[in-house]
Amino acid sequence: MIPTSSIVMIIINLVLGFAVPICLAWWMVKKHNANLRTILIGAATFVVFALILETIVHHIVLKGPHGAAIQGNTLYLALYGGLMAGLFEETGRFLSMKYLLKKEPTTVKPAVAYGIGHGGIEMILVFGFTMISYLAMAAMAKSGQIDTLISQTPAEAQAQVNEVISKLSESNVGEWLMGLWERATALILHLSLSILVWAAVRKGGKWLWLFPAAILLHALVDGQAVILAKSASTLATETILFAEAIAIAALAFLVAKRISS
Repeated sequence: MIPTSSIVMIIINLVLGFAVPICLAWWMVKKHNANLRTILIGAATFVVFALILETIVHHIVLKGPHGAAIQGNTLYLALYGGLMAGLFEETGRFLSMKYLLKKEPTTVKPAVAYGIGHGGIEMILVFGFTMISYLAMAAMAKSGQIDTLISQTPAEAQAQVNEVISKLSESNVGEWLMGLWERATALILHLSLSILVWAAVRKGGKWLWLFPAAILLHALVDGQAVILAKSASTLATETILFAEAIAIAALAFLVAKRISS
C-alpha cells in the first residue's frame, strides 16, 4: 500500500517540478527584460548535449568491451559519469554562448537566463516527468490495477516496475523532500556554471580558465554524487552536494561582480 502522504508529496513535487522553471523564466523575462530566446537556447542545449549526444556516447562506451568494468566499479563509474557530464554540458554551454548568444550584452543577465533554461528543462524532464510516472503508478496501485500493469509490461521490464512500486510503498515525506532539495542543488549549480562559462566566453584571455574549471567542478559534483550514493546516507549526500553548489555559487557571484563592473 502506498501511503497517502507519499501521493501528496508526489503531487507537490510534480507541480514544483514544472512551476519553478516556468516561474523563473517568467521572472527573468517580465521583471528583468531577459531574452526568452536565451532561455530557450539554454533548454535546447541541455537536450542536445546531455540527453542526445552524451547518451549516444554512454551507449557506445557502456555497451562496449570496458562497459562492465566501468559499471562494476564505483570509482570508475564516478570518474566516467562525472567527466562525461562535465565535458558535454559545459562544452554545450560554451558553444551556445559563443555562437548563438553573440548579440547579448556582456552582463550577467544573459548567463542567468541561459542557466534557467539549461537547469530548468532538466528539472522538468528529469524530475517533473518522473513524478508524472510515479503518480500514474500510485493511482494504479490504489485502484488495484498494478497486477494488470505488470502483466502487460514486457518481461525484461517487470522487475523495474516492481522495484518502483516497492520504492513508492516504502517511501516517506522526508525522502520526497530530499528529491526537491537535490533539484534545488542542481539548479543552483547550473546557474553558477553558466555564469563561469559566460565569463570565459565573453571576457576571454585570462578568464578563459573558467571554462575548464567549470568542466572539472561539474565532474566533481556529479562524480561525488555517485560515490556518496553508495557510501553515505541521503541526508549526508545532499548536504555535501548542496555545500559544494553554494561554494561554486559564491565563486560565480564574485565573477558576476567583475563582469558587471
